[in-house]
Amino acid sequence: MTDKVDNREKKAKDAKWYVVHTYSGHENKVKANIEKMVENRGMRDDIFEVAVPTEEYVDTKSGKSKVKERKLFPGYVLIKMIVNDESWYLVRNTRGVTGFVGPASKPIPLSDEEVKALGVQETILPSVDFEVKDVVKVTSGPFENFIGTIDNINMDKGKVKVFVSMFGRETLVELDFNQVEKI
Repeated sequence: MTDKVDNREKKAKDAKWYVVHTYSGHENKVKANIEKMVENRGMRDDIFEVAVPTEEYVDTKSGKSKVKERKLFPGYVLIKMIVNDESWYLVRNTRGVTGFVGPASKPIPLSDEEVKALGVQETILPSVDFEVKDVVKVTSGPFENFIGTIDNINMDKGKVKVFVSMFGRETLVELDFNQVEKI
């Protein structure tokens, strides 16, 4: 098992980021479809990450501020992958994908500077010092300063599901590891 993990980590270092053009408004569907196909076809060693670059902004209506999220590049999805015939075919034939960005749909990798400029961070899963049933405090986001109990930890996605008390009811919210701290 550790040989597989080591091999995957070595391949991940060789993987490059590519840009895929999609129908506008279908970015999240394309991301979900690619991730599902990668899982179903066992291609986790060829396609490592799919990202839709977004930014948060504050929308004020009727005197009320609300944090919202918008896509930085509508119609585009970033994919960290090793291009081979099988991975190219999988991505190219995903519903909603119109092609890779590059001449004649030939994928051209982004440079490291371009990836940083697009705001895509390498996913380095932090070591977590909490477990299911631990009490945590939310440190950022719309649930900041809420106290909750961990229900589920997803190491692959770097997410944790926490029950927080809102309006006298327990509500399950999904947060990133860096949004919670153990009390």
